[in-house]
Amino acid sequence: MNRGTNAVLEQVLVDLSAEGDALATLVSGLDEAGWRTMTPAEGWDIATTIVHLAWTDESAIAAGTDKEAWDALVLEAMADPNGFVDAQAFEGAEASGAEIFARWQAGRPALVTMLRDYPAGQKLPWYGPPMSPASMATARFMETWAHALDVADALGVKLEPTDRLRHVTHLGVRTRNYAYSVHQLEPPTEEFRIDLVSPSGELWSWGPQDAAQTLTGSAYDFCLLVTQRAHRDDLDLVATGPDVDRWLDIAQAFAGPSGEGRAATHG
Repeated sequence: MNRGTNAVLEQVLVDLSAEGDALATLVSGLDEAGWRTMTPAEGWDIATTIVHLAWTDESAIAAGTDKEAWDALVLEAMADPNGFVDAQAFEGAEASGAEIFARWQAGRPALVTMLRDYPAGQKLPWYGPPMSPASMATARFMETWAHALDVADALGVKLEPTDRLRHVTHLGVRTRNYAYSVHQLEPPTEEFRIDLVSPSGELWSWGPQDAAQTLTGSAYDFCLLVTQRAHRDDLDLVATGPDVDRWLDIAQAFAGPSGEGRAATHG
């Protein structure tokens, strides 16, 4: 086993568990009415949101452990490629809040165990390209973090950012070209220089120092951008260069259609 790769995976898994624990603290004491509180994601209440996280964790576990179950999920996705994810969320949300919470809590450690034990060097099948365990863990972290923001907004709670969100920034940078392709645009051939300040004050950087086009600002705000939890006009991000400027209009760290994002809070 590549110890370096294993160390990266282990750190993401530790942070994924911590992020899930923070979200669990928000929802564990909700009454049934609380579970039905609407989030900023149109049509999704807290119950739907947590079911979605649980279902995606369960899908990943199936992909890594149960070929028959995974094949069935793929066939279901093929039958309704644009609606199957939402359908699973809304169907599962018909359960009680206590049942939803128990379902999600059962899947979280099972996902961690599966990813930790998955054969080194092999990739898991997925709805898009196959993913390494570390990439899958990073994607699960990103989604957990983003949906925790939705739940916190619904409950009127402010979640303090932590440096765990470095996984989201990493994913946001790595998906630059993917964001262009989603919009049928040709990605730039040159690298950008990206300098983002972490919640703790560290500087996180990517790309050559002498790059002609640059992005600077808050790492937290960049994460809000690439998960489409805020409009770029509300964020502390400075683009220098036309390609970087265009990227900030289309950036996304998640697979699938881009969605409409969130409206700016000021005109």
